[in-house]
Amino acid sequence: MSRELERHELIERSIIKKYRKELWNPFTYAVKRYELIQEGDRVAVCISGGKDSMLMAKLMEELQKHSNVPFECVYIVMDPGYNEENRRKIEDNAATLHIPVTIFKTDVFDVANAAGQSPCYLCARMRRGNLYAKAKELGCNKIALGHHFNDVIETTVMAMFFGAQIQAMLPKLHSTNFEGMELIRPMYCIHEDDIIAWCRYNGLEFIRCACRFTEGLANEAEGVSSKRAEVKALIKSLKKDNPNIEKSIFNSIHTVSLDTMVGWKTKGEEHSFLDHYYD
Repeated sequence: MSRELERHELIERSIIKKYRKELWNPFTYAVKRYELIQEGDRVAVCISGGKDSMLMAKLMEELQKHSNVPFECVYIVMDPGYNEENRRKIEDNAATLHIPVTIFKTDVFDVANAAGQSPCYLCARMRRGNLYAKAKELGCNKIALGHHFNDVIETTVMAMFFGAQIQAMLPKLHSTNFEGMELIRPMYCIHEDDIIAWCRYNGLEFIRCACRFTEGLANEAEGVSSKRAEVKALIKSLKKDNPNIEKSIFNSIHTVSLDTMVGWKTKGEEHSFLDHYYD
């Protein structure tokens, strides 16, 4: 007689079985297509406490079980100054999911909030730097972040609308400040709606924005909203008339035709179509 599965085992099974098409297949597809994992890698799986990074941790665990490529994972949680409730929520969820997390404390929130202008930009840079440093300390050569398909297309549109540039989010990149370190995004092809569906199916609740800076601001109804939220709403609206618009945006960053670009930048150098127009 087979034993009854524990909750974390049922959650793991849902990734491989019920949500295989929505989660497991696009995850393994991205790992293979973009060559994110190599033999001998030691990956620091970075967990913020939200739904995306928690799912990523479980996906990486499953990949270790099923992959023919041997690699190691360590699961790190940087506490940038969470309040007690959020810190406890992260610890409880990690325990529920049987994720062996290593938590380390930093003063990111304190420093960013005292910086005045652009606290979000400073916070993001400091978070990334602390994650790289801890990963290197633990003997890792890669860090994995939980950015998904929707993050990719929203970032692309935001860069055009608000940054006046065509810029995408790469599935992997070398660190410029930590030699020998690489960042990978194994959830690159997973849609956010499918992550939410998986959470609901398993009765999981994760922290959302735990930023101390935004805690003190008015809510969106009083006029505070992010550019990302605007872009997310725009894409959702356009999708009603064009169901394939998300796929089109995603595919566009894989098929850029430089011959039609007036200007572009590579390795820090700017180029113009005029450079070779008269050749």
